[in-house]
Amino acid sequence: MYNLPYEKTLADFDFSYQPGINQGTIEDLGSLRFTQENQNILFIGTSGVGKTHLATAIGIEGCKQGISTQFIRCSDLINKLQTAQVQGRSEEVLRRYARFQILIIDEIGYLPIESVGAKLFFQLIERRYERKSTIITTNIPLSKWGNTFSDKMLANAILDRLVHHAKVIRITGRSYRMKDHLIEKKDNSGPDLSGFSSQNKERSSETL
Repeated sequence: MYNLPYEKTLADFDFSYQPGINQGTIEDLGSLRFTQENQNILFIGTSGVGKTHLATAIGIEGCKQGISTQFIRCSDLINKLQTAQVQGRSEEVLRRYARFQILIIDEIGYLPIESVGAKLFFQLIERRYERKSTIITTNIPLSKWGNTFSDKMLANAILDRLVHHAKVIRITGRSYRMKDHLIEKKDNSGPDLSGFSSQNKERSSETL
């Protein structure tokens, strides 16, 4: 399904684990009304809080409704764009990614983007601006995108086009990847020995 990393729907998302997320807002995004106005979505939060899950779930809804949808990690996208430029095919590849009604770009910020890649990324966002919908997941605040794109002016130009017509969802909850570990740790915390120590004290005093 358009390179989506896994099949997870909004129904699979545990909103009780991330109470800071407005479930109604996410369900509205799942209706895909945002695509009718070519709006973007930016999911911002630390690793493991559910950004990719939500982006993928919206992408799945797009596939179900016959909307052209593509998922790609940011590092892979930059590599493809740079390779295409070396091969003299950058125009072809830019057109390809510009045509999807929903383009999900996952994990912006995990790896730095050099000048050439940043300029190609800007060209793609410029082509999609007010024409298509782009979904972004990122682990860094928007104010620090200049560090990732190695050019603050270019980063601002990219953000200007992404945020102009966008729903920005900031997630400040706990990591889902730690959820099972924390439950297991709680379950394996061992038996309650609070009474054992007091019994030992009593026995010790008897022997004295």
